Amino acid sequence: VQYPFISALNTVKSNYHDTTEFIQKQLVKHFYQAKHIEELEEKLQKYENNHLVMQQLASEINDLFVLNDSNLKTDPRVELVRTISYQKFGDLNRVWLEVEDYNASKVYGLIYKELVAGIVISQDKRALGLLNRDIKSSYAVYIGEEKAPGIAHGNSAENLVVKFIPAWYSVKEGDEVTTSGLDEIFFKGLKVGTVLSVTKSQGYQNAVIEPYYKANLPNYFHIIKKIK
Repeated sequence: VQYPFISALNTVKSNYHDTTEFIQKQLVKHFYQAKHIEELEEKLQKYENNHLVMQQLASEINDLFVLNDSNLKTDPRVELVRTISYQKFGDLNRVWLEVEDYNASKVYGLIYKELVAGIVISQDKRALGLLNRDIKSSYAVYIGEEKAPGIAHGNSAENLVVKFIPAWYSVKEGDEVTTSGLDEIFFKGLKVGTVLSVTKSQGYQNAVIEPYYKANLPNYFHIIKKIK
């Protein structure tokens, strides 16, 4: 019953964002055109350089796979997506996203400025972003130099929790938490946060994590469409 209403409302919201962005761009062009263009040219040059370097590295890695008769290859895909609105008023942890060629059968990783922001799931066949603090946002991580494995998820509070950390690993306050990539949602090594405290329970360790990503509602995210 909700689906046609959600679809119609999201279309209206998307058109609204298109209009406001168009107006903002026209104002920027009119008042700050020269300075803005110069800044964008510098950023574009930097991004193009980084893109070429990464493309070259990916090409060399694929060549190594071929030389070693491996069927592996690297072809990661990341896409910029726009936030439409919160799913519900009062819930800052769930946002509707505008994603092209969206595959409702997959779970995607969500990134904001190279920091893990959450995951993307399907709700009413549309892309719903579950930000880090949402209780259903979960993904695989490593902790500290020993790369202790665990599962990070939100608890509808300020900090995150990592559970199922094997007891034989040494995990301490201040250890950095990064994605492991083993869940095929995120690339390996993306930053999540730092350990605040550690407790033990039923043969495992649990850690409270202060997340790096703390923005309430940015206009744009990057979504990981493919990790390899």
